[in-house]
Amino acid sequence: MAAGTIRYWAAAKAAAGVAEEPYTAENLADALEAARAKHPGELVRVLQRCSFLIDGDPVGTRAHETVRLAEGGTVEVLPPFAGG
Repeated sequence: MAAGTIRYWAAAKAAAGVAEEPYTAENLADALEAARAKHPGELVRVLQRCSFLIDGDPVGTRAHETVRLAEGGTVEVLPPFAGG
């Protein structure tokens, strides 16, 4: 298991009620499942529309189970932004 930080932006931040929090997970799917369990409700809906960066690299269309997380890493949760 890797420990790191998950950062929420815009609507994800509002739904989670925090700007960031620690995670302990092997992959992105596990980190997001823990976030959903910790913040049920609106965050669950917001995460369905988000894109993700892992240590600055976009996840894109890769299956979240295949995206490994590194010790001390950062997951950025980016909801759709209006305007460009």
